[in-house]
Amino acid sequence: MAKKKKAAYRRRNQNRFSMFLVTLVVLMIVVVVAVKSIELNAKSAANQKEIEAWEEKIAEEELRKEEIEEESIYMKTKQWAKEMANRMGFVLDDEILIEEE
Repeated sequence: MAKKKKAAYRRRNQNRFSMFLVTLVVLMIVVVVAVKSIELNAKSAANQKEIEAWEEKIAEEELRKEEIEEESIYMKTKQWAKEMANRMGFVLDDEILIEEE
């Protein structure tokens, strides 16, 4: 009988040790997953800020594009041509240039 009790005691201790190891491994996995989750959340927040900055730049460039298109349309008008001619000192065919002496 003593042998049976010793064998049962050993099995019970081995089972406790095995359960301890399994619990330890599961706990380590939980800790690693929690740490990685925190890192990913921080990286996600940083990426979101970067996305917002790029969206702001895109909006600014869209406004700039519209201004350039408006200016391009204006540059095709006769009024723009007259303004440039006056700046450069040119006159139109039906105009007379009077200079002071």
